Amino acid sequence: MISFRPVTAEDLPILATWMARPHWRHWWGDPEEELNNIRDMVEGRDTTRPFIFQEGGVDKGYIQVWFVGDQQGGAYAAEYPWLDLLPAEAVGVDLSIAAEEDLSRGLGTRTLQAFVHELREQGHERIIIDPDPANLRAVKAYRKAGFQEIEALLGRTGDSLLMELVSKEGVS
Repeated sequence: MISFRPVTAEDLPILATWMARPHWRHWWGDPEEELNNIRDMVEGRDTTRPFIFQEGGVDKGYIQVWFVGDQQGGAYAAEYPWLDLLPAEAVGVDLSIAAEEDLSRGLGTRTLQAFVHELREQGHERIIIDPDPANLRAVKAYRKAGFQEIEALLGRTGDSLLMELVSKEGVS
């Protein structure tokens, strides 16, 4: 069973360890910068909500939900102008699995399905995810979780493949 708990300041050292791992660094970038971003979330300077996801009570990775409307029209949108093409009420999701040995085992798909279920229960209708198109493992997991490319934005999102949840339940 997948569960989620909010990230606290006490989680920052384990997140730093995870972020230093090659499979994580490849897609997320500089661990110190990413950790500072999460610190901003935990301390309330960013509206993104960070979580540790667990399977069977064991910490397995990181997932966050961010609010499109909070990112529109600002510095972040200047770097990612496609944000202004989305409805303000949409939310975005990002996730990463902590241990490389847990990759390609369905954990990402299961986690995303469970998280989407919670987001739906909170009233979120438009849910997007924006993987690097070269991250084929992630793109495959996201498709299995019910996400599909937003056709109207193909080729307009720089180094991101913008995907939106298309099935009501979050399961394809």
